[in-house]
Formats: sequence, structure tokens, C-alpha cells
Amino acid sequence: MILDPDLVFVIGLIVGILAVPALLGAYSEGRSPRAGAIMVMICAGLIAVAVMQRPPRTYSIGKIPEVFTGVVGDILR
Repeated sequence: MILDPDLVFVIGLIVGILAVPALLGAYSEGRSPRAGAIMVMICAGLIAVAVMQRPPRTYSIGKIPEVFTGVVGDILR
């Protein structure tokens, strides 16, 4: 089963957003940020896969809300 690149991109963004508290929590407690680092690598991998499956310049900072709402709309539909 091949996933839609937009869905992979949005999942990568969500994982990346969730990595920030994990990284900050580990840093503030003096622990090594293993979970946060793994989440950042997953985020980067998912976004890279999505970008490679689309034509150049499909994803930009300005289009992120449009892609996100499109994916959420497809899921709710």
C-alpha cells in the first residue's frame, strides 16, 4: 500500500512537533535526548520521503496549512 505523500508529510510534521517537548524535557532534566532524537530522525525521514515523491517546490512554508487542512479534510470525509 502506497501512502499519499501529503499524508506522509503531515505525519512527519506532527512527529517533529511532538519531538520538541521530548527534547526540551530531556535537556531540562539533564538526560540524554534519545527519544527526542529518534523522533527528529523519523520526522526528517518522513518529510524527505514526501518531498522526493512530489515534483520540485511542491511543499513550502506557505503551503503547509493548505496541505495540513487537505489531509485532515480527506480523513474526515
